[in-house]
Amino acid sequence: MNYAVTGATGNLGSRIVKELVKLVGVEDVFALVHTLSKAEKLREQGISVREADYSDVNNMATALQGIDLLIYVPSKTYDVLQRVVELENTLSAMKTSKVKKVIFVSFFADQESNPFTMSPYYGYAPRRLAGLDLDYAIVKNSLYADPLVPYLPELIERKNIIYPIGYEKLSFITLDDSAEALARLAIQPHLRDNGQIYLLSQEKNYSMVELGRVMSEVTGKDIGYQPVTLDEFVEIYKGDGDGKELASMYQGGALGMLSEVTTDFEKITGHAPMGMEQFLQKNSKR
Repeated sequence: MNYAVTGATGNLGSRIVKELVKLVGVEDVFALVHTLSKAEKLREQGISVREADYSDVNNMATALQGIDLLIYVPSKTYDVLQRVVELENTLSAMKTSKVKKVIFVSFFADQESNPFTMSPYYGYAPRRLAGLDLDYAIVKNSLYADPLVPYLPELIERKNIIYPIGYEKLSFITLDDSAEALARLAIQPHLRDNGQIYLLSQEKNYSMVELGRVMSEVTGKDIGYQPVTLDEFVEIYKGDGDGKELASMYQGGALGMLSEVTTDFEKITGHAPMGMEQFLQKNSKR
């Protein structure tokens, strides 16, 4: 059996490819990428690379020829309709190329009343997959812990976490753990062929006061919690191009919608995920 991963040069996709190669060998892993010139490192490892343009059904169908299982990592766009079109194009290409198995990588901000910009897309996908003649599973990631590492210097300077979520808690998972779970799920048919839905998280969620304490312990600097308003958050990060979208996500967090914790990671992998303190200690410098 072989496996294809979309977004294979991205932060998550590249890690999934790496984990799959460990499990099944390089000959059974196909890296699907939007820009071939970015895939040289994958080629150097002996991994088969194929161009996969979400906007082009014929291109996607060619990329999926002979593939048994697709791990679909969506693009990063905040355009809901574009994401839906990309998914539909991929589903059409799968039908043309007779790919019958898919693992859809999702996000846990998918509740019907969640104000997050991309919530409609994450709500749409499972309903769409449920109506198709496919063997599938859906894996919802919680918040990635990884961006907290480069964020630490700013938090140290501010002396506070500023996420506008009040007293609610946030749940996290590391990119490495997410990739491991997705790769291991791919090779376990009984866990991924019957519409199963998983949520990957660490064993504990954190209030911002608790997260600040962990960060303080790891960095040796005092980091507290002083939330800004949603409008202030948008203004602070508008220069990054996604301030409004991130604010909408934390608006959902303030409603308690980003706090769920499960044991799904351990169910899939057989061991516990890396905890926040261990992750920050491993990846940050005092």
